[in-house]
Amino acid sequence: MNPAFSDLPCAAGIGLRSPHVKEVWQTRPDVAWWEVHSENYFEGGTNLAVLTGLRQDYPISLHGVGMGLGSLTPLDQTHLRQLTQLVRQIEPAVVSEHLCWNRTAEGYLPDLLPVPYTQEALALLCERVDQVQTALGRPILIENVSAYVRFAWHTMDEAGMLAELSRRTGCGILLDINNVYVNAVNLGISPGDFLAALPAPAIGEIHIAGHSQADGFLLDTHDAPVIEPVWQLLAEAYQRFGPVPTLLERDGNIPALAELRQEADRVEAALQQAWLQQTRAQEAGHEDAR
Repeated sequence: MNPAFSDLPCAAGIGLRSPHVKEVWQTRPDVAWWEVHSENYFEGGTNLAVLTGLRQDYPISLHGVGMGLGSLTPLDQTHLRQLTQLVRQIEPAVVSEHLCWNRTAEGYLPDLLPVPYTQEALALLCERVDQVQTALGRPILIENVSAYVRFAWHTMDEAGMLAELSRRTGCGILLDINNVYVNAVNLGISPGDFLAALPAPAIGEIHIAGHSQADGFLLDTHDAPVIEPVWQLLAEAYQRFGPVPTLLERDGNIPALAELRQEADRVEAALQQAWLQQTRAQEAGHEDAR
């Protein structure tokens, strides 16, 4: 993990959702860090006051879901201004957005729609990421997204676009392991090739989540526990990139916080195993150098 992209502890975090806010506020559970959706705090009020209070005790990751950096319409300046104000107040450990579009001239689409992987789209994304990073005064992370169809005119793949976007703008990458798995099943991409195409120093955070199935497709619904193939892919990512701050996401069928903490404990165990493997590899390298 490159500390230029993230001040998060290299530990398991949990997505903080409304059913658990009161409990977290009252009990301050032993969780290393929390991630919240930025847009939920743009209007201020009680939500923002609570988040500001929690920030005194926990690192916070601000994860945007509404900016739509790849949209052909101009960047929403009101949205950017609200995000900038939130970042200044919360001073988060990391700020992230998605490699997606969500706006047309007719209005806003409440989804994270994949961009075409072309040089034209890449140029637009570089321009937008530069705008956001200039406004915030810091690098951001960009997350890979799930997809259910392919564009016929791709000239690169998603991993290649993320790598080049990072190289040109200095942004980092938020690697969503579940999205890689979903796309592998839906579109036939190779998870190993996807991971291999990403620059290790740019990986600032990892997401892991569950999904559902309908009509022969996997849907990135974040409404179920993480399945074994996704856990295995997480371990492969750690082998390639080393330990990285990792978030457990749950956005639907949200269980008790105690149940989420048990699942996050498995993330923590995987991280500890990654640390051990990294240490052994370093020690072996030192022995070989003697």
